[in-house]
Amino acid sequence: MVKIGTHSGTFHCDEALGCWMLRQTPRFKDAEIVRTRDPEVLKDLDVVIDVGGEYDFPRLRLDHHQREFTEKFGHGFETTRLSSAGLVYRHFGREVLAGLLGWPLDHAELETVYLQVYRNFIEAVDAVDNGVGQFAVPSGTAPLYVNNTTLGARVASLNPRWNQPSDDATLYQQFLKAVELTGREFSEAVDWVARGWLPGRRPVAEALAARQGVHPSGKIIDLLEYCPWKEHLYDLERETGCVGEVLYCVYQDERDKSYRVQCVSVGPGSFENRRSLPAAWRGVRDDALSELSGIPGCVFVHAGGFIGGNKTKEGALAMAVKALELD
Repeated sequence: MVKIGTHSGTFHCDEALGCWMLRQTPRFKDAEIVRTRDPEVLKDLDVVIDVGGEYDFPRLRLDHHQREFTEKFGHGFETTRLSSAGLVYRHFGREVLAGLLGWPLDHAELETVYLQVYRNFIEAVDAVDNGVGQFAVPSGTAPLYVNNTTLGARVASLNPRWNQPSDDATLYQQFLKAVELTGREFSEAVDWVARGWLPGRRPVAEALAARQGVHPSGKIIDLLEYCPWKEHLYDLERETGCVGEVLYCVYQDERDKSYRVQCVSVGPGSFENRRSLPAAWRGVRDDALSELSGIPGCVFVHAGGFIGGNKTKEGALAMAVKALELD
């Protein structure tokens, strides 16, 4: 039987996910997972991840703990060192994705999905395992709240508690639960990227190309078909050489058929806007907002200044245009 090796003892998200991904490939499908730190056992296994002190892909030795290890994912991802999950994904990710999606390896969109899944899912696993913070903050800064809801935290919670049995058999069964947990969430992330995120690229590209017709400044886009637009906008801005130029996006809210004007944030995941809606409008609603702004049909502007609403597209566009003119 083909065997995957990883370390014994307390387990973590990266090797659990790495083992799951390997088992999605034809070569390692249904492989036995061996948890050990014994070099004599590891040397005879077909692939070893997260243990062994060496990174040698031709020999399928994929550890990242050695002092000299500095590997990053590449493709523009140069901040985070790879964990064992990132190493497995770097070498086997395209094969894993093709299998999950039922795509051939030469599918035209496979590389786009491969890179986006790293950005949306794998890099966070790499970062947490390597102690890379999500934000650059001064040394010694304490978190404002505790977050035990992350995938890594939920995997960690599957380890036996300090006052529970922690023999090898118990740890092995709990580790298999972690493998399934990480695999399930990875699969969901892949499905979202391929079937939810990817189709949204086209309407955003069309809106970006037509922005000069919306307003001569090119700072407003009119999204004719609502979709998850922000990440596509950042990507397309880089590709077309207009990074930072778009400040507002106008689109229809499918729930009540009114229209929204939303600020573009400075980057993915940021709460800071490139340009917020005017301070005087924030927290004001309905007729009071219409009177204040001089624009009919206003519904609201959020107190945070990141989004506003109007009953008509013309009204939402007018809000965006006027926001360009006001401080």
